Amino acid sequence: MLYLCEKPSQARDIARVLGAGIKRDGYLEGSGVRVTWCLGHLLEMVTPDHYGQQWKMWRLETLPILPQQWRLEVRKEVGKQFKVIKGLLLTAREVVVATDADREGETIGREVLEACGYRGRISRLWLSALDDASIRKALQALRPGGETESLYWAGLGRSRADWLVGMNLTRAYTLLGRQGGYDGVLTVGRVQTPTLKLVVDRDRLIENFKPTDYFEVSVDCAAKEGLFRAKWLVPETLADEEGRCLDKARAEVVAKAVAGQAGVIAKAETKRMHEAPPLPLELSTLQAEASRRWGMGAARTLEVAQALYETHKAITYPRTDCRYLPASQLAEVSLVLEAMVRSDGALSELVALADVRLRSKAWDDAKVTAHHAMIPTQAVVAVGGMSLEETRLYDVIRRHYLAQFFPAFTYDRTVVEVAVVEELFRATGNVEVSPGWKQVLRRDKASNESEDERLPPALRRNEPVQVTASQVEDKRTKPPKRYTEGTLIQAMKNVGRMVEEARFKQILRETSGIGTEATRAAIIVNLLQRKLLLREGKSDLVSAPVGRILVDMLPKSVTNPATTAIWEQALEDIVHKTRTLEEFEGKAVVWVTRLIAAVKAESGERIHSFSSLPVESGAGGDPSTLCPACHKGRLVTRHDKTGQSFLGCNRFPGCRFSRSG
Repeated sequence: MLYLCEKPSQARDIARVLGAGIKRDGYLEGSGVRVTWCLGHLLEMVTPDHYGQQWKMWRLETLPILPQQWRLEVRKEVGKQFKVIKGLLLTAREVVVATDADREGETIGREVLEACGYRGRISRLWLSALDDASIRKALQALRPGGETESLYWAGLGRSRADWLVGMNLTRAYTLLGRQGGYDGVLTVGRVQTPTLKLVVDRDRLIENFKPTDYFEVSVDCAAKEGLFRAKWLVPETLADEEGRCLDKARAEVVAKAVAGQAGVIAKAETKRMHEAPPLPLELSTLQAEASRRWGMGAARTLEVAQALYETHKAITYPRTDCRYLPASQLAEVSLVLEAMVRSDGALSELVALADVRLRSKAWDDAKVTAHHAMIPTQAVVAVGGMSLEETRLYDVIRRHYLAQFFPAFTYDRTVVEVAVVEELFRATGNVEVSPGWKQVLRRDKASNESEDERLPPALRRNEPVQVTASQVEDKRTKPPKRYTEGTLIQAMKNVGRMVEEARFKQILRETSGIGTEATRAAIIVNLLQRKLLLREGKSDLVSAPVGRILVDMLPKSVTNPATTAIWEQALEDIVHKTRTLEEFEGKAVVWVTRLIAAVKAESGERIHSFSSLPVESGAGGDPSTLCPACHKGRLVTRHDKTGQSFLGCNRFPGCRFSRSG
């Protein structure tokens, strides 16, 4: 029996439980079984020129590219491992697909079997965790291969449709850009284009933001138990939609009227609040945290987390989209905590306070996906041998795990309202009762501290107070912040909040937005490399002028994340066998064909957009390329219908100057 895993670490875990401890070249063997592994996708879709010579050159007239027979090729860097698997399949009577328990994992395993022509029996090992107990349980409940095969068809549909969109629209809009004088590649993709639009929309919101001045009145009050400050509750007749006072004169009248006056406590309520510990981390939240606290890029955070996983063996699989843990791992909690102390004695006091009998909401089998949350392993690791970045990430990950074994953070939340000369003022405050998990997750300076005032204890309704001072504070609304890599990844994950249709909102929520934990960082890097996004300052991301032009030129169906929701629903239909791969692919072909037809019909109009770009964005950046005819446009390299190049004004057809290049 041959077990086909997704990655070497997964194969080692499964082989250990199977008793296959003999190391071979590219696989493990023992007890009548062999365990081998892929290295992610061993195969990749071929480029357009493999389907025909007419697609070697980028020409608008040869689009769309619609393969009649899809082809895959082995990635050069993994050719050796592919040969190992192919050899093992020659003698295998049964294959157990043991890749990740999701659509992509199914595709990684099945495409190799298909490429190797394997026609024997197939079973499926369905695993969501790689601890020994979970593996043993799954081995005793192998599924028939046919039960999960439809995941493979859905995976093929996703990859083929992405290829059709990426290859055709990237070529089409890049060619438009070249006609207009932009020499870069204008990449278009189902995920990266809506991501670019998120930044474009945020930038324009900031640029078009009109600040609003408003005014807050606060009073200093003296009660029997002590002093506190309260803020004016603006009456509805004077307040805007946000409950703010926009009339400074009226605010000053109120401040003057209540100064030195006696008042009474009209309301005094205190509630005991219990705040559960935050869940263990998945990659997106780790990336957001690393960006916020240390300015680490998303790709760099993944790289460091991968090193903690592969090199130091300090954490579990980092490319996870799940923040929950399987109940089967409860038996290993003491071993993990012990390893944490042996790795770093500085945690011994906190670990000693942990209560392993506590069950936080993180332990939920129903919410565990292909991978569980990122947590520390049972390995004793050399923390002193880690880099600063590795130490920081490891500390955040282990503390989120340790926090699960501490009680809730408990505090008393008090709301007090004071009536003074027919005006109401409100004060709120929190008094900590028990730190609970907060003693584990240390606050840093970047954290958002509460603006609430600390209230005196035991304030009572109808108790008299004296206003000792009043003041008016000028305030101004602020625009939203620029995206950083961390906040952009969170926006990609929660993009459903920005979609109006309820059905699409739900789909995007269930599929964790656009992109995956493994691809979001790479998508941002690609947008930066293509100069569609730019860095501003230490960590902010802004849209480049050409990025805005591209978003404006593209149809809404390409830039709208709701399209992803529609696709995901169709792919789920394939999984549940209510739609065929052929039907899905056919609709994708029709859609792309229509988009390309629209580009061809409007190409003459659309290239004007690029004439507003700075000189350095195109035409090689040489100011000497100024058009000698109109003195407004720039000379750029263009191609005629035969493929011959020539120099022409980028303001064509407004200016028709051209000459041989």
